[in-house]
Amino acid sequence: MTATSVGALLLCRADPETVRPVARLLRERMLLVPSGDGWSVLVPEGKPWRKDGHEGSGGTPAEGGAEPVDRVVGGWATALAVGSTWPVLALWWDGDRSGYTLASGFRRPVGYIWLADGTPAAEEEAMRTSAVRLGLDPVLDVQALEALTRVDPDADADARLRGLLAVLTRAGVDLPTGLAPGEPADRLRSVAGIHPEAEQIEWAGRLAAVRVELDAVESGSLGPWVRGPRARAVAAAQVVTGLPLTLWGVRRRSGGWIAAGLVLLVQGLLGFAYDRVRDTGEAGAGR
Repeated sequence: MTATSVGALLLCRADPETVRPVARLLRERMLLVPSGDGWSVLVPEGKPWRKDGHEGSGGTPAEGGAEPVDRVVGGWATALAVGSTWPVLALWWDGDRSGYTLASGFRRPVGYIWLADGTPAAEEEAMRTSAVRLGLDPVLDVQALEALTRVDPDADADARLRGLLAVLTRAGVDLPTGLAPGEPADRLRSVAGIHPEAEQIEWAGRLAAVRVELDAVESGSLGPWVRGPRARAVAAAQVVTGLPLTLWGVRRRSGGWIAAGLVLLVQGLLGFAYDRVRDTGEAGAGR
């Protein structure tokens, strides 16, 4: 790992068709690539983060509002996972540290950090919590993950993240060759871009966002929850949670948390709108 090796990957436990509509709501340019049985990976095209709190990922001064890579991708992971049935694992590295953030629904994200030389810098309990939320084997996989929390002079931060990915292969993860911890963001984008099944993800406007969101709602696994009292309760909870989260992100100038709040607000408002439109449509059809 070098001082300029700043990068991140967003592993989603869902197929690309399921991830696509939610990823568009982030309003970030990313590449979406299949990553194993029931997994997808999002590769950011931009570098909206800074190095060591002072420099950009290429060693140049960071742009106004930029944040450390772990905070940026943690916000993205939270935004993707909120209101979904699938977890998101954000892997990140910045030359001095490496780690991951796991987001799953409305639960508080968990994560782990290693210093560049592989020294653990987090609570061991985070690994066990991550294993439970990812549905990993409570014995074999947990033992392998706990080994990553112990001091090992022969395993640097890159090796720790590779060890994490090795455990996840038993859960179906199969990252395309070249998408590896420690690679700089430019290299990750290049590798993802030549993958035959890579898709470009970008903001397509509000109307397109509404359409893809409604398509996701109708075809998703939460069918029983998209209409009626339960759907309205979920939508209300999303709006109530999303508004203060968005305002908090604005005060902190945190793009990731603003995105998380906006995704909640959009999903909540669309939930109300969808329920209303369907009820109105059925009433009109029954006349």
